[in-house]
Amino acid sequence: MIECKPYEIYAVRYAENLFSMASQVFLDGETPDVPMPLDYFIWLIVGNGRQYVVDTGFKNHIAQKRSRQYLHCPTYGLSRLGISASDIKDVLITHLHYDHAGNLDLFPNACIHVQEREVQFTTGRSICSPAINHIFEEEDIVHMVRRVFRGQVFYQDGSAEIAPGISVHLIGGHTPGLQAVRVRTARGWVVLASDAAHFYKNIFQRKPFAWSVHLDDVFKGYSLLRKLADSDDHIIPGHDPLVMSQYPAPSSELEGLVVQLHVPPKFSAMKYC
Repeated sequence: MIECKPYEIYAVRYAENLFSMASQVFLDGETPDVPMPLDYFIWLIVGNGRQYVVDTGFKNHIAQKRSRQYLHCPTYGLSRLGISASDIKDVLITHLHYDHAGNLDLFPNACIHVQEREVQFTTGRSICSPAINHIFEEEDIVHMVRRVFRGQVFYQDGSAEIAPGISVHLIGGHTPGLQAVRVRTARGWVVLASDAAHFYKNIFQRKPFAWSVHLDDVFKGYSLLRKLADSDDHIIPGHDPLVMSQYPAPSSELEGLVVQLHVPPKFSAMKYC
């Protein structure tokens, strides 16, 4: 096994939805209908002479189409960290929903790591149904196919090591090819759950998100996330605003924009769940 130094991980916030309600995001039917805002992130992994981007967010016109509050292009947060999108060689796409797989054109030199069954699903017969295809963007899928023809897509089938200290793990549930990303950091193994857990409450209260293609795999995914992470405080949900207050910014100038996930949290999210 090749030795590697621990990586740094940054969550870059680029949009929000301040108007979502609990009834829209939880499936259980028991949660009081209170505001349940969402944050939208991409993630940056840095270390061992390389940078990796996890997910690519969406564009401003998609935010307007879907009534999301767009703060800035996701690449702006990268640039504030001294990273140029054109220099990124590896993009890990957790799944192909509109808020995770837009902006691929801004990373022209990157190889894309995605689960093969995710691409099969989004180009297969199931995607013909508006009940399913409404949460994808046509141009994102078309761009992915173009990158396949350019030889820039690396298909994964289940768990795979992307580099020493970085691996992807098939979760499924929310989409058939949803994958989480496991990263070795100075504080231990951190897992970027993406939409395997939108919120901490999804995992800790076993309250599934309102939209999934296979609910049984969602619950299995909660257990897998906890096995992959060194502790519950090493799991990073995909949309929970708590992340921005739970972890510190790299500097005062980046408050509200970027937080560091490779350092211990200021508090445990369990107290809010």
